[in-house]
Amino acid sequence: MDSELRYHQTTGEWVLIAPKRGKRHNELKKGRTSKRKPSPVNTCPFENPQKNGNQVPYFWFPSDKSLKNWRIQVVPNKFPALKHGHTCTPQKKGGIYLVTQGVGYHDLVITRDHFRSFTDLSVREATDVLLAFQKRHREVALDRCVSYVSIYCNWGLTAGATVYHPHYQIIALPVIPASVGRSISFSADYRKKKKRCIHCDIIAKEKKDRKRIIFENGSVIAFVPFAAKEPFQINIFPKKHLPYFEESSKELLKHFAEVLQKILRSVRKRLSDPDYNFFIHTAPVRDKKKHGHYHWHLELVPKSNISAGFELGTGIEINPVFPEEAAKILRG
Repeated sequence: MDSELRYHQTTGEWVLIAPKRGKRHNELKKGRTSKRKPSPVNTCPFENPQKNGNQVPYFWFPSDKSLKNWRIQVVPNKFPALKHGHTCTPQKKGGIYLVTQGVGYHDLVITRDHFRSFTDLSVREATDVLLAFQKRHREVALDRCVSYVSIYCNWGLTAGATVYHPHYQIIALPVIPASVGRSISFSADYRKKKKRCIHCDIIAKEKKDRKRIIFENGSVIAFVPFAAKEPFQINIFPKKHLPYFEESSKELLKHFAEVLQKILRSVRKRLSDPDYNFFIHTAPVRDKKKHGHYHWHLELVPKSNISAGFELGTGIEINPVFPEEAAKILRG
């Protein structure tokens, strides 16, 4: 099939799907991996976080009085990108430039088992990870300095992980990131024009076409986006319209964990266990009445492609795998 430009309805970006460009499918299916090998347990900084200089957790699961039996703990990052000085700082202009201090939170969600990533956890354990995300999100959202909360996972060196031990990160920002702002704006404009949620309409279209769906259960659906920027990029949505991740029910998060684990196992099996990132897209924490049009979801990106001069110069990503073919491969 010849190349094709596809328009991303929720970001306003064009994506160039070019299957004859460079790599063949069997090469892409090998993914990019850092040849992960478990680091020695006795030198792992997360095996005993407090012994290695981390602060007492904000909270831990199970919530016993003692940390002795912890399975998940949420702690401040020892090397934070942002720190909170308990005072919000205004944005300041310096001529044409705008600056504000890096006030916020940078936390780690650490699971206990050194050798089991999210993929390998029990459904209960995986659900607890999502519940830990949710609980900490709710806590930092109470801070009036916080405008947006980013929750993400880097798995493997090529995905940005510097520590092998499974962990996740939460960064609470004093600003709304530009990409989030664009997505919110496109969603709001669509609601204004169509009186509907753009993401709900995308889900309906995917269910009608069936070609890009990888898996779904009664509450959650996973598919390769029509205008996927990366090979084997996957979006996972709750089927019910819900703007805020932090307002999800425990039952929904359980169903969501089941789908995410199934997708990660497929990625491991079909793409030769690549490194990956996943991150949650949710509405900003302020002015909640303004963002009812949004629909939270998770994006998973296995590492298999490298942006080069064209992508960096134009902002148009080249994806060498048609989304329909990627979904077919991941379905098995």
